[in-house]
Amino acid sequence: MSQGVSGAGLGIMLVRDDKILLGKRTDDVSKGTSELKGEGTWTLPGGKLHFKESFEDALVREVNEETGIDLISFEIICVSNEIAGEKHFVTIGAVSEEFEGEANLMEPEEITEWQWFSLDELPEKLFIPSKNIIENYKEGTFCRD
Repeated sequence: MSQGVSGAGLGIMLVRDDKILLGKRTDDVSKGTSELKGEGTWTLPGGKLHFKESFEDALVREVNEETGIDLISFEIICVSNEIAGEKHFVTIGAVSEEFEGEANLMEPEEITEWQWFSLDELPEKLFIPSKNIIENYKEGTFCRD
């Protein structure tokens, strides 16, 4: 029996003027670091939870590392299971309307651009964990399996 890969990740909906921030993941498989194969998709800011790191610390770190934005406050809104082949991740979803700064390309090898999108006009190709967070938010559900 083969051993799969598992882990925990986080994603956050940054909300400004009724729009959310999404980043376009690189199409280059060698440069993206996602175990869930999200090349060429749009994603919320976020990433992997480090060993012994709190959700709060991870969200603050990931948002700043990826965008240069500083979180002021946020709320954990959901959790979801993402399984793709031998990969299994649990993703913690959050939302924030209180943050400072503008989105910058801090990791251009992984995210090629940041754009603000209305929840009613999202890009077609969403990264699965981000899609689950957005759907949970829109439906008001906490858990997606």
